[in-house]
Amino acid sequence: MSLDTAEKQKLINSHQTHSTDTGSVEVQVGMLSERINKLSGHLQSNKHDFSSRQGLLKMIGQRKRLLTYLRGKSEQRYKALREKIGIRG
Repeated sequence: MSLDTAEKQKLINSHQTHSTDTGSVEVQVGMLSERINKLSGHLQSNKHDFSSRQGLLKMIGQRKRLLTYLRGKSEQRYKALREKIGIRG
């Protein structure tokens, strides 16, 4: 369920705030969202994979904490990221 190097680089390029940005909140949330989407697809076909379900819930919680942090820092960046990724706030 992990991302390969090409997918990571594509996500970094699409979410980075400046040319050397690899760890901003936007990039982290983008990567987590992609991993969450992949794992959700896996769990739809493997309903009894409970350990992966627990990992999914942890990733969702981490993404929620990052989004809460970003919302406290900048409401505009939060709204832009939420619309770009396509998640509810």
